[in-house]
Amino acid sequence: MAKQPLTPKQSKRPENKKVQQLQQHHADASGQPMTTNHGLGINDDQHSLKAGERGATLLEDFILREKITHFDHERIPERIVHARGSGAHGVFKLYKPIPQLSKAHFLNTRTETPVFVRFSTVAGSRGSTDLARDVRGFAVKFYTQQGNFDLVGNNMPVFFIQDAMKFPDLIHAVKPEPDNEMPQAASAHDTFWDFISMMPESAHMIMWAMSDRAIPRSLRMMEGFGVHTFRLINDKGESHFVKFHWKPLLGVHAVTWDEAQHISGKDPDFHRRDLWEAIQTGNFPEWELGIQVVAEADEHQFDFDLLDPTKLIPEEVIPVQRIGKLTLNRNPDNFFAETEQVAFHVGHVVPGIDFTNDPLLQGRLFSYTDTQLIRLGGPNFHEIPINRPIVPVHNNQRDGHMRQTINVGKASYGPNSTGNNDPQQVKASDGGFTSHTERIDAKKIRARSRSFFDHFSQAKLFYRSQSKPEQSHIVNALSFELGKVKTIAIRARMLSVLQQIDTDLAKQVAANLGLTLSGKPQQLNFSVPADGDPKDFQPIQKEPAVANSPALSMAGTIKNTIRTRKIAFLVADGVDPSSVQDMKKALEAQGATIEIIAPKLGSISAGKEKMEAQESLLTTASVFYDAVFVPAGKKSIDTLALQPEAIHFLNEAYKHCKAIALAGEAEALLAHTYFGRDAKNDKSTDAALLFGDSAKMADQFISAIAQHRNWEREKARKVPA
Repeated sequence: MAKQPLTPKQSKRPENKKVQQLQQHHADASGQPMTTNHGLGINDDQHSLKAGERGATLLEDFILREKITHFDHERIPERIVHARGSGAHGVFKLYKPIPQLSKAHFLNTRTETPVFVRFSTVAGSRGSTDLARDVRGFAVKFYTQQGNFDLVGNNMPVFFIQDAMKFPDLIHAVKPEPDNEMPQAASAHDTFWDFISMMPESAHMIMWAMSDRAIPRSLRMMEGFGVHTFRLINDKGESHFVKFHWKPLLGVHAVTWDEAQHISGKDPDFHRRDLWEAIQTGNFPEWELGIQVVAEADEHQFDFDLLDPTKLIPEEVIPVQRIGKLTLNRNPDNFFAETEQVAFHVGHVVPGIDFTNDPLLQGRLFSYTDTQLIRLGGPNFHEIPINRPIVPVHNNQRDGHMRQTINVGKASYGPNSTGNNDPQQVKASDGGFTSHTERIDAKKIRARSRSFFDHFSQAKLFYRSQSKPEQSHIVNALSFELGKVKTIAIRARMLSVLQQIDTDLAKQVAANLGLTLSGKPQQLNFSVPADGDPKDFQPIQKEPAVANSPALSMAGTIKNTIRTRKIAFLVADGVDPSSVQDMKKALEAQGATIEIIAPKLGSISAGKEKMEAQESLLTTASVFYDAVFVPAGKKSIDTLALQPEAIHFLNEAYKHCKAIALAGEAEALLAHTYFGRDAKNDKSTDAALLFGDSAKMADQFISAIAQHRNWEREKARKVPA
């Protein structure tokens, strides 16, 4: 049968629909300001940034690199996968404008700035566990009225290396070893510690990585840092140095290493699930943005170099000013389209924020664009919806793999006369970006400043500032990691590094490894140029200027809330309903989440009532909860006493130093636990192990949960967590 011709109405409908679809992607530069691909106004599209008028072009020129790299990749599509991460949408709201420090619009308006935040582990692949001992990425994309600003940091304020030249070496060392592709998402192997033991500049970061900071309880309960020293520039062109901080309003909390290993086996998505569920239930994660500000004139007033990324400014020296709040309030609609495809770059800045000569930062300014080009398939990654700025984008960059914008007009170059010379360059007074006019007068040289040679003073400060339990955990972590190292010479060399930090620390680790310390540490720095004298590259030995920094310890963190904490109720048929309800009401009033756990799923009899078990002892474990409550009810207790999983649940919770409350007859369960005898003796001293009436001990239980852990249980006679 011959096809009937379409009527004009029928043929016109799809054409109009397609035209409308295409028009949504049109970009007309007529009369528009010139911007980068991320919405930043371009002040000068004619000249590259140089060290003087006749000097070398600087690697820092991110506008030149974006323009040239986009051109270079207009016909070269490539893409690779990225590291494991979790993301969420949110808003940033400023408390008070800071025009005296920065002309950035989002730092001078009370209007909420939309953000997207991505958290990630560093060493593991996309399918690895959330609970690896690792640094956590903490990257925030601000969609500002002047273009995108990316604050791409970590949950630790310093880094392993001082110069970007060493970054490939660091990552090659920590990744699975190339001959056997093992181990996954772990630093506990020979190549990592071989590298670290020969790079003393890593000493400070190793203390952080071996501390509890490397195994956070939740992404919502960890700090974030910009790591580098940046600049804030005001309308007068005045510059201040700045360090960026994110302070979680729930406090900074961690899990124990034993817990982390159990969680990795039972739920490797623990952090991802926790973040998703918190936002889904309206318990929006919150952080305050803090800044440490240093006047230009005070740059050299410290006992360390501000440009050294292995150093921090103690908060007791320069307090952190809290200037705004970040709230995550919406989960992604599609993980791949948003969390996986979001592209961060330290070079995405806005007027009012600029760079310093930190050599690690300078290398990152190059590396990130190159990485995104490969990972996302070409130069048009800025057109992916999650990466688009909220301001219009106009420039002369064209084509390339997966181009979506349909540019109109003849001119794709500048200056031009065929298109009225559009888009126009932007005056600085109208928001065009201009680099800080720092004077540079130096010879080109491959070298490192002597001010970067103090590798141990802040490592000492960090370790000395930890509480006794935290110090013990660092010893255990180092013993575990180095115990996985097969080459004895690497272990011995690493002990020499630890000797420079703290002799007692080194002795404890050595004892656990079955080694003895040598009287004098070996040569420490093996990273020496071919023509260099090793003597000229050894660390400078000195004590920290600050004896102790309480801000570096998690012991003093926020401990006055149990909001979003997850409490397990162990029950069985015959549980006392009033015991359940009294404690449930008290805990939920403080913002905690309750889960009823029984020997099996289904209904549980509670007097004349019924309650539903949300989890069974076969499907969950104590490591997923912050505390445990066992309600009264003789029949329920008699049943639980015969359940090995219930006794194991209590044993693990006690071992991991969590709050446990036993109501009424539940005290009888102690006789079945390994800690029962000690618990009887500790009734008056263990504030996190409670007995009695549900209603009467509710306040004490809440206080014990808020303390996070009772580390006193780790002392002699008790199982370490």
